[in-house]
Amino acid sequence: MIMTKDELFQKNGAKEPINDFKEEFESQFSEIASLLGNKPRSIMLWNLLDGRAYTATELSLCVEISAQSASNHLTKLVAADLLTVQKQGRHRYYQFANPEVARVVESMASLLPLSRNPKKVNRPEPIGELFARTCYDHLAGKVGVDITNSLINNGMIEVIGSKYNVTQLGESWFQTIGIDIVELKSLKRSFAHQCLDWSERRYHVAGALGAGLLQMMLDQDWIRKKENTREVLITPKGRREFKHTIDLTI
Repeated sequence: MIMTKDELFQKNGAKEPINDFKEEFESQFSEIASLLGNKPRSIMLWNLLDGRAYTATELSLCVEISAQSASNHLTKLVAADLLTVQKQGRHRYYQFANPEVARVVESMASLLPLSRNPKKVNRPEPIGELFARTCYDHLAGKVGVDITNSLINNGMIEVIGSKYNVTQLGESWFQTIGIDIVELKSLKRSFAHQCLDWSERRYHVAGALGAGLLQMMLDQDWIRKKENTREVLITPKGRREFKHTIDLTI
């Protein structure tokens, strides 16, 4: 199991040379990088970004390997605290250990070039998952970025460093659409931070606020998840509400 920084300090002791900690930290960092860099494991992690839990058999299909091989890979990811596993009946379901792991996996995609032709300037209009998709538990793609920008332009949220702060005007607005900011801030997770959208190369809202927005939009039928994919569909009601509430035309 990967040790935390505090556990490493405790193991080495305050009097141990700092190089001992540095070497062990680098060793563990290399181990994590190796886990994420393996192709079958990276593909399974990518598919877990839809926020659902899957069995080893289901994940093996997206990688085209045997269920036993997938299980071996998943065991390593669980041991490294990247995934958790729950047993229900005869099945074992795997999912991300926490939102931060999903955030790292999604962020890695931002390192990929959108085009192999660096001279290309005009990009086609985004469709499918590039237009709107779930990023673990929040909304991403062009729609996710546009919503974030509209919230900023309308004074609902403001950027502070790499995080977002909800303004007084924003607190009242979120309350009107059924989102309790005080309750979200009480959760033991990041409240609202910037998540670099790998397809748009701009930021959208993540954290508890992003998750709350996504769930509200699903509950109120502003958006609908497309079956067996991360793609999100905007409903006619959603288009009306986006225009009415934050002056966003989708």
